[in-house]
Amino acid sequence: MSRSIRRGLSYLVLAAVTFVLLFPLLYAISGSLMSAQELSRYPPALIPSSPRLSSFADVLKAIPLARQYLNSAVVSIVVMLGQLVTATSAAYAFGFLRFPLRNLAFAVFLATMMIPWEAVIIPNYLFMAGNGLLNTYPALILPFLATGFGTFLLRQFFLTFPRDLFEAALVDGCGHLRFLWTILVPLSRPALASLGIYAFLQTWNQYFWPLLVTKTSTMQTLQIGISSLRDTEAATAPNFILAGVVLALIPALFLIYVGQRHIVRGLTSGALRG
Repeated sequence: MSRSIRRGLSYLVLAAVTFVLLFPLLYAISGSLMSAQELSRYPPALIPSSPRLSSFADVLKAIPLARQYLNSAVVSIVVMLGQLVTATSAAYAFGFLRFPLRNLAFAVFLATMMIPWEAVIIPNYLFMAGNGLLNTYPALILPFLATGFGTFLLRQFFLTFPRDLFEAALVDGCGHLRFLWTILVPLSRPALASLGIYAFLQTWNQYFWPLLVTKTSTMQTLQIGISSLRDTEAATAPNFILAGVVLALIPALFLIYVGQRHIVRGLTSGALRG
């Protein structure tokens, strides 16, 4: 079999796999532009005969979408920034500083990644309730400001830099904070972008924790608002639900599209260092 034929078959297989993976997203977008009757007919229609945006207008009327979008954006951005600061500081300490039991402390830090989130939900909830933080932004933000995964990712990336760079900076009078924020951080943009995108998307897609700690629709995040569409009068229309899903996906898809190159570079840069 010639090389061109093998390449063509490879592209064909990749195209088929891509279509299978993207089909739910494409169908959600297509279905949100259909009428309820067109979406419910058999055999099912895959492309709207006359695209319409009325479903999106119905979603905007059914729930306080703008406020819930704002809540999700505020929580996701603050968590992202918090994780970048805490993970960068911790990764620098574990990667460049010398102190007793450093490796043991790092192992304990990584061990937190093996604790299921479900195991700490009740303690976190009791802490928030005991301090009167339920139905507030701090309740949505505080448990996620530090991350073991982010620390591990950035530490591995920092280890790819020669230690001579660090020692030369110290000899020239550069302190730890100055070296970190003026030299190391600018050189680590791919890893920081990867962690930032990951933290934002993970927070944006949260459902159970916001459902647990929020009580009013004005403090709920977008994922809770989209779920509440099932309780509205128009919930029997499948295009109505799909329109809400598409609205929730827009920021995530945009962020992935913009940062896909940084995600790949950041996740693979430190792969060869232990």
